[in-house]
Amino acid sequence: MVQSHPHDLRGKPIADAIIAEVRRETEMLAAAGWHPRLLSISIGDVEAAAVYIRNQKRQAERAGIAFEERNFPASITQAELEVAIRAMNADPRVTGIIIQRPAPAHIALKALQGAVHPMKDVEGMHPASIGNIVYNQLDLAPCTAAASVELLKATGLKLEGLEVVVVGHSEIVGKPIAFLLMSEGATVTVCHHMTRSVAIHARRADALFVAVGKARLITAEMVKPGAAVIDIGINVVKDAEGRESVIGDVDTDSVREVAAWITPVPGGVGPVTVAILLRNALTALKRQRTLYETAYREDVGR
Repeated sequence: MVQSHPHDLRGKPIADAIIAEVRRETEMLAAAGWHPRLLSISIGDVEAAAVYIRNQKRQAERAGIAFEERNFPASITQAELEVAIRAMNADPRVTGIIIQRPAPAHIALKALQGAVHPMKDVEGMHPASIGNIVYNQLDLAPCTAAASVELLKATGLKLEGLEVVVVGHSEIVGKPIAFLLMSEGATVTVCHHMTRSVAIHARRADALFVAVGKARLITAEMVKPGAAVIDIGINVVKDAEGRESVIGDVDTDSVREVAAWITPVPGGVGPVTVAILLRNALTALKRQRTLYETAYREDVGR
């Protein structure tokens, strides 16, 4: 058994606390007749996503949330899938829709995410969900971005005025992290492939987020002593014998000797991401309940 380094910021305890809170609220809603149900959509061969789907299902059951898998054949067209999603949007028994990746090459995932109604967008991938973050409506943020910020909060660092650097500016991770942190009062710099010197920026960060998909990109000399480092990267590498392992975007062994906190890969952001997905499902259910009850009162009042 691998021993945890004292500086490791592990995701499981944080995820467990979130799931326990979700379960408490889920039980109260179920007692009032509102039962959360997630629908997982996969297309074609699900082997690449099978581990993620099993984990989502297992954690959903822990949280008291029903989880249904629906697999569509690889030959399905984009239009057919979007029709199926619209039917799920209209089904009041479906709380949230998860679109599993990867998908066949002819399927446009962004268009599918745009077809999911924002009220059922538990992944936080709909353009409206991401856009809402700009206006400080943060409760259905993209799961990985929200999980990364949750890990930083677990350090106890005061976010107001905190100097934060985000390396990577994707629409569903880097940019949402920046907006989530700005809403908390942090001062945020975002680096990307055209940044002249990532090292100069990274070195002054009190908190450093890295999500670029380049193994061991961040080394110890790029990290401010005492910083919090949130490694969001997932890279599969092979050793000299051809054995595969998963590592992050940070050279963990060297950086953990400098940083005050560092998320391990795997075991850092991943578990919290699933917990945020379930918390988003609860948020979606509460929104839907308000919507349906308001509509019912208006109908009765006519």
